[in-house]
Amino acid sequence: MRQARKRHLIEAQIPALRRFAYALARDGALADDLVQDCLERALSRWHLLRTGPELRAWLFRVLRNLHIDMLRARGRRGAVTLDEAPEPAHPGSAESALELAEVLRVLWTLPLDQREAILLIGVEDFSYEDAARILEVPVGTLMSRLARGRAALRAATGREGGGRPNLRRVK
Repeated sequence: MRQARKRHLIEAQIPALRRFAYALARDGALADDLVQDCLERALSRWHLLRTGPELRAWLFRVLRNLHIDMLRARGRRGAVTLDEAPEPAHPGSAESALELAEVLRVLWTLPLDQREAILLIGVEDFSYEDAARILEVPVGTLMSRLARGRAALRAATGREGGGRPNLRRVK
């Protein structure tokens, strides 16, 4: 494959890789380092990729494995407090901003395996098969993690019945 085409295919995936890395690391600098390491590893091991359509899943798998290696090397960090959680940009109403902030807060408290499943399926729009391949687990395991994660999100945000969250107004 020509170098320009290879570069184009990889560059198209950088925003999604960056989003996923940030969601895993919760730190912009660490996310950038993870993406850079992922791209370096992908380019140096390009010959291992067999078919074009699997590139996206392969890159996400490389990124996730690098993140796991980083966690092992540094030791697990404690849970993020609300003061440490980054503030996302919120277009729209104040109520929707509060809802989004609450969902993100709860997302950070989920176990890593459930958070990865939600991010790959719900945010990055991978199929169950591709997400399972990225996480190196059976599809049933992925579906179980996804169901537990979604249930935890619903319970923690007051959406058990699928409706709007139970937000209270402060006057």
